[in-house]
Amino acid sequence: MKTNPINLLRIALVFMITSCSQNTFAQDSKPYDTYANIEFKMAKVNEPIIPNNTVNIKDFGAVNGGYVLNTKAFADAIEAVSKKGGGKVIIPPGIWLTGPIILKSNLELHAQTGALIKFSTDKTLYPIIETSFEGLNTWRCISPIYGKNLENIAFTGNGVWDGSGEAWRQVKKSKLTDEQWKKFVASGGVLNEKKDSWYPSEQYLKGAKGADQNVRPDLKTKEDFEAIHDFLRPVLVSIQNSKRVLFDGPVFQNSPAWNIHPFMIEDLIVRNITVRNPWFSQNGDGLDVESCKNVIIENSSFDVGDDAICIKSGKDKDGRDRGVACENIIVKNNIVYHGHGGVTVGSEMSGGVKNLHVSNCTFMGTDVGLRFKSTRGRGGIVENIFISDIFMTDIPSQAISFDLYYGGKSIAETLAEGGNTVSTKAVPVNEETPQFKNISIKNITIKGAQQAVFLQGLPEMNLENIEITNLIAKAEKGFSIIDANGIKISNAKLDIEAKNAFEIYNTQNLSLKNIEFTPASSNTITINGKACKNIDLSGSSVSFSKTTTIDKTVEKKAVKF
Repeated sequence: MKTNPINLLRIALVFMITSCSQNTFAQDSKPYDTYANIEFKMAKVNEPIIPNNTVNIKDFGAVNGGYVLNTKAFADAIEAVSKKGGGKVIIPPGIWLTGPIILKSNLELHAQTGALIKFSTDKTLYPIIETSFEGLNTWRCISPIYGKNLENIAFTGNGVWDGSGEAWRQVKKSKLTDEQWKKFVASGGVLNEKKDSWYPSEQYLKGAKGADQNVRPDLKTKEDFEAIHDFLRPVLVSIQNSKRVLFDGPVFQNSPAWNIHPFMIEDLIVRNITVRNPWFSQNGDGLDVESCKNVIIENSSFDVGDDAICIKSGKDKDGRDRGVACENIIVKNNIVYHGHGGVTVGSEMSGGVKNLHVSNCTFMGTDVGLRFKSTRGRGGIVENIFISDIFMTDIPSQAISFDLYYGGKSIAETLAEGGNTVSTKAVPVNEETPQFKNISIKNITIKGAQQAVFLQGLPEMNLENIEITNLIAKAEKGFSIIDANGIKISNAKLDIEAKNAFEIYNTQNLSLKNIEFTPASSNTITINGKACKNIDLSGSSVSFSKTTTIDKTVEKKAVKF
């Protein structure tokens, strides 16, 4: 029997395709390991253990439709499983209006697909309590979802938790279309004197006057805070001083302030969730992990009005007195859309941040990609930070930013007002001096940014030991390096629009190695400041000797070509 050559070819092709498919499947089917390639020792994070008891809120009188307040039904369902030692409370498909939900230990809240839990806009349902906000000890309205001193808490399912933040937040006219602004004004509330900000109430406007980062440090008693109740907008989810907390599956959105605020949690897992706030929402952070230990944040997406994934540990004296660092944190496989920062450390970092791994994250249109911020007065040490495989597109300001002169504004606002602060005056180092050191950033792709990298320490406490390797960057501006010590930049391919690719000021022990430019005309460097020392520009195929401008304040032997 003769064999058709065409048939033989077809068989060979099928075999090749099948083999390739099997190989690809074998590669893709490798078990995912959260702890793979972590640069520091870290115990496996414990998941909550929930007893096998289940109730449904409908069995406790909950009414679908969004017009009946179901606060009691939620409370009764939680109480019913708690009496059995804990269990799962099911929220079925529907629109469930409620006031605050108070958590208890050994509890899983399971919002099924199609469930929308909508929190009431009646502010009288949210009494003020002593808590922590913006890193300070203060009074705020109780959160829509609140728990303290708990163990074993889980949020599961694919339902939606909505904080009705539109009833709480101030809105700036500049962030809205004309039609949106008209709707806000027509809805009630009050305008400020300039008529460029809308406030939900006169009480809110009163509370905002004299506030420092949304906190009124001048007020002391509960009665003082009660007088500005409307101003004290809560975070959507506040869980404090607890162990084994899990967020897996749901959508958290439209918060009055921050969306999710785990505070002093040991063993925290955040995965497979969606976090959303309107882009114009004031202080509309996504996830603020504060003074927590053993944390995983993975496979989630964020589209918010302020910083997306934030690592914090308290502010100024309150943070230093607490003295609880944020440590042992893994951030993997997340996507950030709009936000003031993709992954942010600070500015409230007075208790310290250490052992942070960030990898395989994508930032699209985020104001800043990687953002580190602090200021004098904070204190605290940020160290042992490992960042790799980050992909950024269309960053309106600085893709990588270290700023130790943070003044409470977004980088976009700072740039609009003339740029970052630069000071040559050193002050004495004490417990209020922040410190950032031992930070590795590698395998970074930046496709479009106002500036690729901004590194700025303090004259009295330089940024120390920061290594950036394997960087591909297309941006308007290149690098600013100010008051830094031990900066290593290697294997960088830069497409910079500005002629000057590097601005170096009062920096020592700096090396540039294997730097490539497209176009070559943007390879100029300026070096200023009498503190400059041991700057090595000899490690690239590009010769910088003819394209570097050295100010007369720099010692002659400070720069090596």
